Amino acid sequence: MGIFIALAVAAYAIDRANSGKIADGIRIGGVNVGGMSSDQATSRLHAKLVKPLDKPVTVTYAGTKYVLNPDQLQVHADINGMVNAALRASHQGSFPTRVWRYTTGGEVDREITPHITYSSSALDDFVKKVATEVNEPAQDASISASPASLNTVPGTDGISVTTDKLTTELRGAIESPHDRTVKAPVQKVKPDVTTDELAQKYPVYLTIDRAAFQLRLWENLKLAKTYTIAVGQQGLETPAGTYTIDDKQVNPSWHVPDSAWAGDLAGQVIPPGPEDPIKARWMGFFNGAGIHGTDEVSSLGTAASHGCVRMAIPDVIELYPQVPLGTPIYIGD
Repeated sequence: MGIFIALAVAAYAIDRANSGKIADGIRIGGVNVGGMSSDQATSRLHAKLVKPLDKPVTVTYAGTKYVLNPDQLQVHADINGMVNAALRASHQGSFPTRVWRYTTGGEVDREITPHITYSSSALDDFVKKVATEVNEPAQDASISASPASLNTVPGTDGISVTTDKLTTELRGAIESPHDRTVKAPVQKVKPDVTTDELAQKYPVYLTIDRAAFQLRLWENLKLAKTYTIAVGQQGLETPAGTYTIDDKQVNPSWHVPDSAWAGDLAGQVIPPGPEDPIKARWMGFFNGAGIHGTDEVSSLGTAASHGCVRMAIPDVIELYPQVPLGTPIYIGD
């Protein structure tokens, strides 16, 4: 009986002697604190875990560094909480189990997550800053028009930071005493319009060569037909630039501009008929300028109008149904 009492007393003494010691095999954030007292573990954690957290966290992309300082993050490490968690893990298990571990040199294989806090809003602001500086929008494929041609400009891919992934990796770096640098995770962004889709986006396109007095109709980016036209005379030139057809009318009235060249007709509305110079069809594109038919066919091939584009009546009637509203029109020399 006395032997059992002696063994029990010895076991109790062993358990008590180890009550203030962290079990072998326990790590906090990768720092081995096994076999240490609370004070020893506190000192090691401060040197190996907390002090490195005072260093900046860096994001790199394409040779550029973006630095997040600990002052901005307001990093705080709860060392006492981490040590107490290690002690609790050390004392888990039954009394016989602990004593057996103490006497045989066994370990508790446990990784304790560091108790570290910081400003989430500062982290979010930093991620947004990195994304703003790194992101490059995709460029849609487009048309480069000239008076006599349509050329395609290929689209280009963009770059976008994967912000959720960057935030996760930064959280790991903030809490790590070693890996304080993160490479910005990015993904390619495809353009909304590719070169292959340009014909679908621009099924119809018009170009006007003022110097050659020609209007070209393009269908699916291929030349469909060329028409002889008249353009604006000197001082009343047909406006150069890229526009869209924004008004279509059959047998339109003439809304006479309130301009000096219109004389007594200025501001009047001339209904369809012999006195109306706008014949058959109207396709407006900018500030009162448009494409229309004329019975002054001798003016075709010259600069004779007051800014509009004149076509032979059969030609404008043929063109009209092929040009929907919104059709782009490029005008140049």
